[in-house]
Amino acid sequence: MEAPNSTQLTGEYCNTKLAYSRFRTREVFVGNIPMGADNPIRIQSMTTIDTMDTMGSVEQTIKMVDAGCEYVRITAPSMKEAENLQNIKKELRARGYEVPLVADIHFTPNAAEVAARIVEKVRVNPGNYADKKKFDQIEYTDAAYQAELERIYKKFAPLVGICKEYGTAMRIGTNHGSLSDRIMSRYGDTPDGMVESAMEFIRICEDLQYYNLVISMKSSNPQVMVQAYRLLVEKMVAENMNYPLHLGVTEAGDGEDGRVKSAVGIGTLLEDGLGDTVRVSLTEEPEKEAPVARALINRYSKREIALAAAPKREILQLKEESTTQRYEAAEVNTFVGGSLVPRIIIDLSKENLKDPFVLKQVGYRYDVLLDKFHMGDQSVDFVYLGDALPSFAMPGNLKQLYHYPTWLSLSERANIHPVFTLEEFNGSTVHDPVLNMVYISNEDLAADLFAEMVLDETVVFILETNYTHGMADQRQFFANMQELGLSNPIILKRSYAAEDFNGPKGDIMDPEEPISKIQLYAATDFGALLIDGLGSGIWIDSPATPVDKLASLSFGILQATRSRISKTEYISCPSCGRTLFDLQDTTHMIRQRTNHLKGLKIAIMGCIVNGPGEMADADYGYVGAGPDKITLYRGKEVIKRNVSSANALDELINIIKGDGLWVEENEAAH
Repeated sequence: MEAPNSTQLTGEYCNTKLAYSRFRTREVFVGNIPMGADNPIRIQSMTTIDTMDTMGSVEQTIKMVDAGCEYVRITAPSMKEAENLQNIKKELRARGYEVPLVADIHFTPNAAEVAARIVEKVRVNPGNYADKKKFDQIEYTDAAYQAELERIYKKFAPLVGICKEYGTAMRIGTNHGSLSDRIMSRYGDTPDGMVESAMEFIRICEDLQYYNLVISMKSSNPQVMVQAYRLLVEKMVAENMNYPLHLGVTEAGDGEDGRVKSAVGIGTLLEDGLGDTVRVSLTEEPEKEAPVARALINRYSKREIALAAAPKREILQLKEESTTQRYEAAEVNTFVGGSLVPRIIIDLSKENLKDPFVLKQVGYRYDVLLDKFHMGDQSVDFVYLGDALPSFAMPGNLKQLYHYPTWLSLSERANIHPVFTLEEFNGSTVHDPVLNMVYISNEDLAADLFAEMVLDETVVFILETNYTHGMADQRQFFANMQELGLSNPIILKRSYAAEDFNGPKGDIMDPEEPISKIQLYAATDFGALLIDGLGSGIWIDSPATPVDKLASLSFGILQATRSRISKTEYISCPSCGRTLFDLQDTTHMIRQRTNHLKGLKIAIMGCIVNGPGEMADADYGYVGAGPDKITLYRGKEVIKRNVSSANALDELINIIKGDGLWVEENEAAH
């Protein structure tokens, strides 16, 4: 898992890596709801109705506000939509809804100038506002580059003047996939380019003495997104800026994948204390987004309270000025570590181990007639059985872990390995010759038991934490291991009790989705480490969660962090008033026929705004081009234009087949 090519971060993007501390930004007023400074982290979403449908936009906005949305964004792709924002706002106010409205602007400065006189905030994308993206590679001299900046200044300045006059806030929202040709030519498709794209517009605003700004750095790739936001903060600090941050993973998708990908990106930054507004972009009804965002951010208000009462720790603390480097783990006998993908451990100790079909939950399908197991792309690597012994022969590819005393009692130990406490490991005279897993915590590094430990190349640590800000605690452990010159592989383990997922009204997910909080919490806690190259495996311990859900979630987290690819990835936009087909139905249809194509990334975009640029990270694209018309892409290259919706998926599959990347579903299952 390689980090995006970009400037090396210095670590100055957060207050501290040792505890939770929210990064303080300036206060920005958006209508009557301020953000930044000491204000709560705000929640935003976006309508999907055609902006010209006034009553439909109003009704949908009301649903979103009632679901917890504090700012509502509405697309304004042309003058007529921008002007109709007045009618939408008037009707909302007549119904008693004072929610601030945000106009979403891309290619039309004149629409932005109209909208800025009506709504409380406008969002502009530097990549296509007064700039252009035609995928042209142009070599700019410094003088030519400066001339382009001066042209953009003149084009952008009128909007800034209107925002100053009307008290309208502005979000400068960079998207990874829509960087202009000018930025791409000088900086490439990198977080550096994303940051500089925004900074150019921020500097224009400051030159015009306009400071009512919010900044975002969105990408469908959580790694790129996290790197860009962190780099942005460092650049802002270096230039004495502290504008609020709007967080989001764009085109996250739907269902578990959308929630996990969003939590990996947004949650990682929230863990660092960054973020003043959040938007979770799901290919679902927009009112489904706010409760997910609320569940993510509510953890941190609770965390501030809990940390205030927690005792301070002084255990091998990481120096504030240092940064945690990618942890280069040694490989243990082809089992874990090194260049191997992160491993997954699932606890089966409480399951019915008399039934071989129990292993279906962890990806091993039992064939009764042949008395054998079939593996899939999402078959876990290890199962923890504790002290429970199965009454059937386990598949040869599945490694079993036992509590050390039980392991010691077994006569046959092929593919069977012990799990120790530190005390058990130090006191034992018999170790496994190939793999010994040992529970450890950050505090243990300062204990006598660790000092007495005789480490060898068979030891793999299972890293636990009971600290309130567990990610920082576990991240500190990696830094301490590096300081000690150790390279034993480390399995990340986090435990979640049932009560961790309950809370006051407003903190509970849709009752039909009781599993959502474990998805969000685990994706944040594990993703924030994996995205930085920390961890050789994961173990999600959640007795209240069904085993098959834990297995699926584990693979989903590794996929979202790009550390282990086990399924097709869909980059699916959340729909808006520009969308030219039913995104939810279309995404479901494409999933049904392509979800066995492991490793492929397929983008499903409602219109050209979220088209070839936003598909920077995709292998293939399915993009709305007009009513009943779809344009198909290979990467950023148009392959077929204006294909009818009825034939577009078949045509896409034919393109994949022509590239030699198609496999039949029955072949993919073996």
